[in-house]
Amino acid sequence: MTLDHATGPRHSASPVNPHPRPLGRDHSTVEAVALFSLLALGQICFVAWLSSERDGEFFGAFELFEDAVYASTAAGALLGVLGVYVVVRRLVFLSAALSQIAGLGSMSALYIASLAGGSGWVFGPRTGALVATALLVLVIASERNRSTRLPRDSVLGLAYLIGAAGVLVVGAKVPGESQEIITSTLFGSAVAVLPGDRESLVQVAFVLLGLHVWWWRGFVAVSVDPEGARVRGLPTVLLEVTLLASLAIAVSATSRVLGALPTFAYSVLPAMVAIRLAPNIALALVVAGALGAFGAFFGYYLAFEFELPVGAAQAGLCAALVVLVEVMRPVLSGLRYLIGSRTSAARSQP
Repeated sequence: MTLDHATGPRHSASPVNPHPRPLGRDHSTVEAVALFSLLALGQICFVAWLSSERDGEFFGAFELFEDAVYASTAAGALLGVLGVYVVVRRLVFLSAALSQIAGLGSMSALYIASLAGGSGWVFGPRTGALVATALLVLVIASERNRSTRLPRDSVLGLAYLIGAAGVLVVGAKVPGESQEIITSTLFGSAVAVLPGDRESLVQVAFVLLGLHVWWWRGFVAVSVDPEGARVRGLPTVLLEVTLLASLAIAVSATSRVLGALPTFAYSVLPAMVAIRLAPNIALALVVAGALGAFGAFFGYYLAFEFELPVGAAQAGLCAALVVLVEVMRPVLSGLRYLIGSRTSAARSQP
C-alpha cells in the first residue's frame, strides 16, 4: 500500500511492506536525486559555516548556552522522526494536544508543590507532564474499540482546549512570577536549560530513537496499513500503544524543558517537509530527524544573532522550510517534465 496525498491510502495487491516505497505518485527519481543533492549541499555549507564561525560571537559564548542548544537539537531530531507517523496518520492535532496537556501537567505540579509547601512526596514538573500525557494516551487508546466512541479529532480538540485553558488558569494561581512561568511553558524557555534537564532530554532521545530504529518496520506497518499488519500477524495493539507512549514521553519531556510551541513545531513541520520530498517512508524518517535537528540548532543561532525569542525562532525556521519546499515543488515538477520530454524525444529518434 502506498500513500496518496490527494486521495489517501492506495492499496496494492500485497500486504504493507515498510521497505522503501513511494509516499505519493507525484514523486520520481528527479525528486529523490534533488533531495540527496540538497542534503549533500547542506552538509557542505554546514561544515563551511562552522569553519567560518569558530571565532564568531555565537561560538565565543557557546559555553553559556550549550546545554540549551544540545537539548533543542536532541528534541528536534527525536520529534522530527516521530512526527512522520503523526503526519502520515493525519493526527497532527495529537501532537498539539499532547504538548498542551504536558504543559498543564507541569503547571499543575508546580501549583501542587506550592500548596504542599515543598513536601518531599509531591512530584515535580517532569513527572506531572508525563502523567498528564500518559492519561491522554490511555483515553485515546480506550476510545478506539468502543462502539459509542467520540471521533478522535473531537477528543484531541477537547484535550487541546483543556490544556491551553488549564495552563492559563492554573498558572495564574502559581505564586511568584506566574506570567513568566506561563510564557515559558507555552512558548519555550530553551534559552536557559539546566545541565540536568539537558542530560535527561538527551537520554530520552537516545532511548526512544534506538527503539524506533529497532521497531521501525512495525511502527510503519500499523501507521500506513493497520489492517494489513493485522493480517500478517503483527502485534498491532502493542505497536500502537508503544508508538503513542513514545510520542507521549517525547512530548512531555520536551514540553517541560523547551515549551509547547517548539515541541509542536518539531513534531509536525520537519515531517511535512520530509514526506513532501522523500520517495519512501524510510528516507522520510531520516530526513525529518535531520531537519528537526537543523531547525533547532539554527533557530537558536538566529535567536542569538537577531535577539529573538528562542522557541519562536526555532518554530519559525521550521515553518520557513515548509514554505520553501512548497515554493520549490513546481520547479522540481518542471524539471521532471523537462527531463521526461527530452528522454522521450531521444528514444523516438531513429
